[in-house]
Amino acid sequence: MRKNAVALFFLSPLVAEFLLGDFGLNALPALLFLAPMYGGGAILIREAARRTGRGWPTILTLALAYGVVEEGLVTQSLFNPDYAGLHLLQHWFVPGLGISVPWTITVLAVHTIWSISVPIALVENLTPATRTTPWLRTTGLVVAGVLCVLGALLNVVGTLSNDHFVAPWPRLAGAAVVAVALIVLAFRLPRRVERRTGRVPAPSAVLVLTLVAGGLFRLPDAVPTWVTVGLMVLVFGGLAGAVLHWSRRDGWGAAHRLALAAGATLTYAWHSFFMKPFMGDGPVITPVSHAVFAALALLLLYFEVRSLRPKASEAAHPGEALADLRSR
Repeated sequence: MRKNAVALFFLSPLVAEFLLGDFGLNALPALLFLAPMYGGGAILIREAARRTGRGWPTILTLALAYGVVEEGLVTQSLFNPDYAGLHLLQHWFVPGLGISVPWTITVLAVHTIWSISVPIALVENLTPATRTTPWLRTTGLVVAGVLCVLGALLNVVGTLSNDHFVAPWPRLAGAAVVAVALIVLAFRLPRRVERRTGRVPAPSAVLVLTLVAGGLFRLPDAVPTWVTVGLMVLVFGGLAGAVLHWSRRDGWGAAHRLALAAGATLTYAWHSFFMKPFMGDGPVITPVSHAVFAALALLLLYFEVRSLRPKASEAAHPGEALADLRSR
């Protein structure tokens, strides 16, 4: 099961930065710089939730806390008016908090969904038998924790070397308080939710809905800010509420979870073609990189779909296989 943790360790930054289009193929060595924080964080979140018998509500809440830590304390992009020269705080700036509403919603949603949750879902789906069981022993958890902290420190140093901005301490303290509150909330959520009878959409419908939501969420800058903010809140909140409602029903299963993860993965894949990499940019390498990472994402999704097919022993007892699939 340690191989699952290793896969998650590298898949998290690959989805978060390379599939997104922020890094090109010739920037792959940066994976060693990014994996400790992204991958270490994803492993800790996944193991903490599964070891305590909790599921996706806890994982998503911890992933949101991760986003607050990374963008509020590590890179401080939530508060930096000229982070990476992008002027991220110019729209709907809230002086009292020192943040921009559109950027805060966007970047926290990005980390919650794509940096942490999607990689966890993809790796778990590949090995259904261990989907909800711990992958690591205490030593492995310690290693993941140390790597995550070291990765965060490396990112702090790297960010400060390029931009000497440091947010005022009250804002940093506020981000820390929010992160701690989210972590506490994550472990106060119920361990189990009672299943109910009722119909759920087909996995193909969930996939289409996720793709549409992803398309609306990644709107171009030409759209007015108030439209962007409104649609982000509507889409993110609406889809989360719908999934929460459907996932409590008996018909919800592994295929639906994969449809959500696949839709999010494909959203990043097509969106990357409109991105200019921060590292590894070039007239040839950029489109080639986008095409290669998109193709690798499609290949991974192919194996994900294959993992849903019942084995020969299960095919002999389809009723038992279906019951087991839904229970996961």
